[in-house]
Amino acid sequence: MKFNTQLLHGKSIAKNPGREILPPISQVTAFRYESMEELERVFKHKSMGYAYTRIGNPTVSAFEQRVNELEGGVDAVCCSSGMSAIMAALLAVCNNGDEIIAGTGLYGGTIGLFHDLEKLGIHTVFAKELKPEVIQNLINEKTRVIFGELISNPALKVLDVAAVSKTAHEAGIPLFVDSTTATPYVAKPLKLGADVVIHSTSKYINGGGNSIGGIIVDGGSFEWDFDKHKALSEFKKFGKRAFSVRLRTDLWENFGGCMAPMNAFFNYIGLDTLGLRMAKICENADALANALDELEGIEVDYLTLKHHPYHEYVEKELNGKGGGILNFRAGSKEKAFRIINSLKYALIASNIGDIRTLVIHPASTLYVHTSKEEMEAAGVYEDTIRVTVGIEDTEDLIEDFLQAVKGRTER
Repeated sequence: MKFNTQLLHGKSIAKNPGREILPPISQVTAFRYESMEELERVFKHKSMGYAYTRIGNPTVSAFEQRVNELEGGVDAVCCSSGMSAIMAALLAVCNNGDEIIAGTGLYGGTIGLFHDLEKLGIHTVFAKELKPEVIQNLINEKTRVIFGELISNPALKVLDVAAVSKTAHEAGIPLFVDSTTATPYVAKPLKLGADVVIHSTSKYINGGGNSIGGIIVDGGSFEWDFDKHKALSEFKKFGKRAFSVRLRTDLWENFGGCMAPMNAFFNYIGLDTLGLRMAKICENADALANALDELEGIEVDYLTLKHHPYHEYVEKELNGKGGGILNFRAGSKEKAFRIINSLKYALIASNIGDIRTLVIHPASTLYVHTSKEEMEAAGVYEDTIRVTVGIEDTEDLIEDFLQAVKGRTER
């Protein structure tokens, strides 16, 4: 099956007991059993079933199974947010004294999380470029995981998953990839060599801007060294599945960062149209980037532009698509604000992945608590405008941005 057919008719589309087309919303806290013996078997994982929504819920499971199938994993675990998913995934493999290698062009919230992990004794080494030759010099006996964004937000650096995973695996280190901005429509990191894929489902997967969520997908192929990854040592008997088993039955369950059933339902519905939305979003973003690129005094950053430093990866990794994010520099913060404020269709908001075009000045919002060095490593400057393109008619979007840019830069 091709992408959209698989979305609607894949193996993970369950036959619901009441013949519902969509999974029922199990908006409950707990589940009733006829005997204590039956509930005991569920708690000991000797019998299938749900006991308490924090540790499992049929609506959430339906969404997990769908994303897992799309990514080609062995198991997926939903979390309350994208940040919760990143935190749970990292803490599942790191103990006090361990180290993470991460790229520098990361989302501001992720950078903040790494700083918080320092307080738990987990140190992050930031690589200026997440490339094999750089990583080789940073790996040491404390390194437990390499983390990167497939398409960084908003820097638009593309991770060479095949090359980085090869270097990581030679050192016995797994590669965790945040693929939020790419989505399974644009790229499938597990097939490229990644070991774990993370999404903020609040973004493109949901699409409608109506619910927060995150998900972790385990590829189930990494050969864990339990002497090195001591955080997984109690789960040694599960072999390659040690990560997902610990995640689901230990750390994630105890931290309580579960996805709400209603949010899982909204995300499930959003997934139905992911392929259609991403096709239009990528088409719009490419057209808008090319239109803006023709203007004087505007420096445009989008992957499909031939002058973009990561242009080669569009065909190599991204299925010929550039994703839904583009950036451009206006010349000054004042001009950036004027352009943003004069747009008629783009909404000023801090989300990405909505069906509506959203625009923001990241330096004064998303990166307000980061250093200048961290901000610029993420491709953010005082005059940067980030645009997350929606599904509006292409001509209307281009006309709107052109009038905003021309009207303000000519003053």
